[in-house]
Amino acid sequence: MTPLPVASYSYVCCHTYIRSTSRLPPQPQEDPVTGIDAPPHPFDTAVATEYLGGHRIAGRTCPDYANMVGPFGGVTAAALLRAIEGHPDRMGDPLALTVNYAGPIADGEFEISARPVRTNRTNQHWQLELAQNGAVTTTATAVFGIRRDTWSDLELTMPSVPGPDQAEPQEFPEFIAWGRNYDLRFVTGAVPEPVPSEAQPGNPDSVSTLWLRDRPTRPLDFASLTAMSDAFYPRVFLRRGQYLPAGTISLTVYYHASAAELAAQGTEHLLGSARAHRFAHGHFDQNAHLWGRAGTLLATSHQLVYFKG
Repeated sequence: MTPLPVASYSYVCCHTYIRSTSRLPPQPQEDPVTGIDAPPHPFDTAVATEYLGGHRIAGRTCPDYANMVGPFGGVTAAALLRAIEGHPDRMGDPLALTVNYAGPIADGEFEISARPVRTNRTNQHWQLELAQNGAVTTTATAVFGIRRDTWSDLELTMPSVPGPDQAEPQEFPEFIAWGRNYDLRFVTGAVPEPVPSEAQPGNPDSVSTLWLRDRPTRPLDFASLTAMSDAFYPRVFLRRGQYLPAGTISLTVYYHASAAELAAQGTEHLLGSARAHRFAHGHFDQNAHLWGRAGTLLATSHQLVYFKG
């Protein structure tokens, strides 16, 4: 797949390391089985934050979540979310996040500006910018809020598929570093081979259904859910049966689950499903659902993706 000089690729992206508030790397975590302190999970290293005061948060890229060009867009989105989560003015938990990948993120330091533009009784609205050397590469908006006990219902049901232990793990190609951080088990719509062949024709639809979780395993939270919302490869690869130049321009995540529901998920696999609705004029949409093992809809995501081919 030939990388394009387009924005910050969601599929073709790099890993984000934001320093902790104490200017130290994330602390070792106790292994739940052995009780021995272990190095921090790579994802926690990737999205740790340093609050600089005012509305400024410092960060730095690192290679573990790199893509073919720049950082993995999912970890960039998660870093932006963490910037709000660590802000002293933050109210409540994430309800929605929209990230616009305006330009490529280079390896090295960056700074996030995270500003609450309005705080209401039950929701809070944020504007964010990620910049390097004074140039904005990524913009975002977010809504945080207080979840209340109300009437609820679920109209969409979780797909009925074999469990993760009945699905074979699949690896992304070696040149996609971020893929090594996820256990991906496709039920339908597996990743095509990088080199097209007659034995690998295009697919009649763009649907992929798969089980996924962090590797090594890690308890689910809003930041990791954000990154997983972007872990679906571009739908045009599946339709055309080959890799093509493609990158996310805009990503929106809606968080349907509470913090308690995410905690109950623990380290279990999520079930993800993604599809597009139309490919035209060099762009396509890409929608995804993420379900907990108990059938709880945890998040939905929507993307606009640029492609050539």
